[in-house]
Amino acid sequence: MEQNRNFIYEEYIDVTEDDKGALQSIQFKNYDRFNFAFDIVDKLAQSQPDKLAMLHIAKNKRTRELTFDDMSKYSSKAAAYFQSLGIKKGDRVMLVLKRHYQFWFAILGLHKLGAVAIPATNLMKQHDFEYRFEAAGVKAIVCTADDNVAYQVELALENTKNSVIKIIARGKREGWESFDRGIQQFSEPFVPEEYAGGTDPSIMFFTSGTTGYPKIATHTFQYPLGHFITAKYWHQVDPDGLHFTISDTGWGKALWGKLYGQWLCEAPVFTYDMDSFDAGEIMDMIARYKITTFCAPPTVYRMMIKKDFSKYDFSALKHATTAGEALNAEVFNQFKSVTGLSLHEGFGQTEMTLAIGTLKGTKPKAGSMGKPTPLYDIDLLGEDGKPAKTGETGEIVVRTNKRIPIGLFDGYYQNEEMTRQAWHDGIYHTGDTAWRDEDGYFWYVGRDDDVIKSAGYRIGPFEIESVLMELPYVLECGVTSVHAKIRGQVIKACIVLIDGVEGTDDLKKEIQRYARKKMASYKYPRIIEFWEELPKTISGKIQHNKL
Repeated sequence: MEQNRNFIYEEYIDVTEDDKGALQSIQFKNYDRFNFAFDIVDKLAQSQPDKLAMLHIAKNKRTRELTFDDMSKYSSKAAAYFQSLGIKKGDRVMLVLKRHYQFWFAILGLHKLGAVAIPATNLMKQHDFEYRFEAAGVKAIVCTADDNVAYQVELALENTKNSVIKIIARGKREGWESFDRGIQQFSEPFVPEEYAGGTDPSIMFFTSGTTGYPKIATHTFQYPLGHFITAKYWHQVDPDGLHFTISDTGWGKALWGKLYGQWLCEAPVFTYDMDSFDAGEIMDMIARYKITTFCAPPTVYRMMIKKDFSKYDFSALKHATTAGEALNAEVFNQFKSVTGLSLHEGFGQTEMTLAIGTLKGTKPKAGSMGKPTPLYDIDLLGEDGKPAKTGETGEIVVRTNKRIPIGLFDGYYQNEEMTRQAWHDGIYHTGDTAWRDEDGYFWYVGRDDDVIKSAGYRIGPFEIESVLMELPYVLECGVTSVHAKIRGQVIKACIVLIDGVEGTDDLKKEIQRYARKKMASYKYPRIIEFWEELPKTISGKIQHNKL
């Protein structure tokens, strides 16, 4: 059916595919003034007003079906409302809205107005807000009324020089504007005083770096186009299905899986406004709402495979993907054994869209993140700056001397030094390392600053974590090193056990015996620690520097 349809993305994107539908090349067009809210959402509202854009499930399980017409109208109301508060093109507006449907109204409204959206997590505390308000020069914040987030914002503003317009959603609070009441005052359509699109700044993300203060990656209005590959060839979304990406709106993965690429492909998205993750509840949602494509971090799949799959009907699920951290082969194999589906891994960063992945037409290999997409000119560079040979570990880089791919960031906001460190001489350095096999598949090693040097060897923590994750009682695992007089560094494994398993000295010895059997002697962990939970970034990556 899809082959006979004309899709809205065809006005902006040309692709060539092989006879099996695998992507061979991609070209963009008509993007000089591209604005996702006007050019995709509003046009879909005109051509298919009643088409489902989002199925939203509230915390209390209330269901809302939001059409493209709804998204168009409410985003226009939001744009007019923001404008009435004095927000204009180029102003930075922080969005702390969990998985509330108001997030979509707000971000699309900011796109129409030309203001810059800064998605952020509700987990932040006072000092997090203080740093971000100052670093980004935030003009306004739209904040959830849940929990004590607004209170943390108020504490931060006491120590912030610039004044910030405070807007609250889903509740009332003294001294705050009401988003829900405010947008109702305005009718649509919205016509901006100054049009924004193309290379104008549109999105800022505070990077969830594992070390140091977060940097601010800036993306332009062309960024959504870069997620076409993400949705069509990696997620393999169905315009007549329902796509579910597990993600809070406070980090970039939400825009990978809950907005841009999916709606370019005219595929509805599923959103559950949960407070905390429960694997059984998510599995019930997949079954009940007949989710057709699903994406989640490996941690989610690890928790799911500990459950009894026979309780859930996954027959509607046709495709599953994972990203955010490296995928252990054991999780890949167990998920396939109970669902029949191979997990398709992907790699990208806050600074880019999907750069490496197991796309449509590429056979997954357990533990491999796939092959470079046609959008990016990817290479692996060794420590000498020369291309790494097959089987050798190198840093993943993007060559930009011939062209700068749509989807790659515009630089770090007001930080030319950090931008130059990462992006110079026609090469963007990701800071992530991998090796490439003889078939061109990439295998993740780790962050360059996480690599362990022990007894003259360079060891990526992921390969050790993968072995330890094979043990049935290990829920999560993070590997780092501690200083030793002779070896320089010795391996330490920090392990979270599944419920009901006690961390004893005997269990530590059992883990070490298993590790010694499965890996070279210089790699096995000399130190084992049991943790309640591992420190993670906003995007769910283990912070090895805090282990």
